[in-house]
Amino acid sequence: MLEIDVDKVAFIISKAREFEAQEGVVEEDYGGNMADEDFQEILAAHGDDATYDELKSWINTINDDDQCQIVALTWVGRGDFSKSEWDEALTIATQEHNDRTAEYLLGMPLLPDYLEEGLSQFGLEYEER
Repeated sequence: MLEIDVDKVAFIISKAREFEAQEGVVEEDYGGNMADEDFQEILAAHGDDATYDELKSWINTINDDDQCQIVALTWVGRGDFSKSEWDEALTIATQEHNDRTAEYLLGMPLLPDYLEEGLSQFGLEYEER
């Protein structure tokens, strides 16, 4: 069952929304994996963004269990797992956990939408900050 404090998720949603609307950065086509290129553009777009840096630091300082819950909640919100598959999503998030969780999450252009949808799957809402 989802155990993370909804306020933590709400903080991520509101901070991610602050930089989500930023104009995209246009990078050269490196001819590689499109998913990797999108990831590079997201990081480049926010390389000198104080809000991005604040959120990245904050995610890095929360405990590993909360980081894994946030990743699993994102997957549920994205449709990779259903609410009934929560335990499986959390198990995989825990198995795959590493020290790049913030970069992984912040590399998702629709992160706040995924988290909001994930919360709604559990019947939870958050207050806009």
